[in-house]
Amino acid sequence: MDTAPEREPLELRVELHPFLVGLHSHHIRLLADCAMARSFDAGEYLFRQGEFANRFYLIEEGMVVLEALNNAGTCFVVEKVGAGKLVGWSWLFPPYIWHFDARATEPTSALFFYGTILREYCAKDPSLGFELFKRMSQVMIERLQSARARLISSHSTQGKAKSPAKRRQ
Repeated sequence: MDTAPEREPLELRVELHPFLVGLHSHHIRLLADCAMARSFDAGEYLFRQGEFANRFYLIEEGMVVLEALNNAGTCFVVEKVGAGKLVGWSWLFPPYIWHFDARATEPTSALFFYGTILREYCAKDPSLGFELFKRMSQVMIERLQSARARLISSHSTQGKAKSPAKRRQ
């Protein structure tokens, strides 16, 4: 039996995605109602910094990088996001603008969710909003901790070359 993601019913794909496992079946139906399957080729953008944020993605297969420009105009990778993970939470927070670029680095399949419709569903069903916010908050914490670790590592490497770091007493 072929179990490729694109061949499974959308509601089942939503239900089985690791980000949504354990969600109430009513919520799964609401999410599936504002979802669609998307495929991206390597190099294709899911969204660009500064664009209106009206969606999010759950990655099923492939890899996406979140990228930003530094002050010198050089693009750098902020985070790599693979299968089973979420891309995009700016649809939740005004002014609903993307703060990074998201680009597929290999052929990628994802579930696309219309954030504007989902915000309406969450307003009508606060328990759905609470569940999504808890899950997205966990992703935010993980990504912030990852960025923190990389920053500390970067400064540790630079500090060894320059001078000993001061320790907190």
